[in-house]
Amino acid sequence: MQNNVMVFVPSNNRNMNIEKTKAQMRKGVLELCTLAIISEKDVYASDIIEELKSSDLIVVEGTLYPLLTRLKNDGLLQYRWEESTSGPPRKYYQLTKEGEDSLTALKQSWKELSIAVDKIIK
Repeated sequence: MQNNVMVFVPSNNRNMNIEKTKAQMRKGVLELCTLAIISEKDVYASDIIEELKSSDLIVVEGTLYPLLTRLKNDGLLQYRWEESTSGPPRKYYQLTKEGEDSLTALKQSWKELSIAVDKIIK
């Protein structure tokens, strides 16, 4: 015969779980948002970070650099080096044709997902 055991989860653990879930949701849309920012104009990595931070989508700067590398390796981004008057040359990112197509597809997926989630949580 099995014993049923109740486990008490303190509320601070629940808050930690909510924060983890929120972080995962932000990470899930980070690629879409990064591509959208770059689609507006050629941008330097710190410009992307600033916009993501101002929208509360990124907390740790180190999150962006691996994403940019992956997007470049996947053929969605390219970059050029530009001399800077205030330091070393800067790497400016722009979307490739594949990146533009990917952004369009991700925007459509986001709309569909958003509609589906809204139906459920309302």
